[in-house]
Amino acid sequence: MKKAFTSSVFLLLLSTLLSVLPLATQAQCVLCKSQVEASRTEKDGYDVTGLNKGIVYLMTVPYLLMGTVGYFWYRNVQKKKVAQQ
Repeated sequence: MKKAFTSSVFLLLLSTLLSVLPLATQAQCVLCKSQVEASRTEKDGYDVTGLNKGIVYLMTVPYLLMGTVGYFWYRNVQKKKVAQQ
């Protein structure tokens, strides 16, 4: 159980670290990419330089929240086990 939890926490942290590296990740879906390419060709297109960073930010927040809840849940379970012994 402890080994499985440790490996899942490691994978969660690894995925979070990889998601905050916008240069290493390609976060755009096909629809977003086509929209960006279309807006770049227009003369009065809007600035889309932060689109990848915004997508990565929106993707990272749920992982951080799940990790925080999981950490506090695990800590609470461990306190209950120690109190029962």
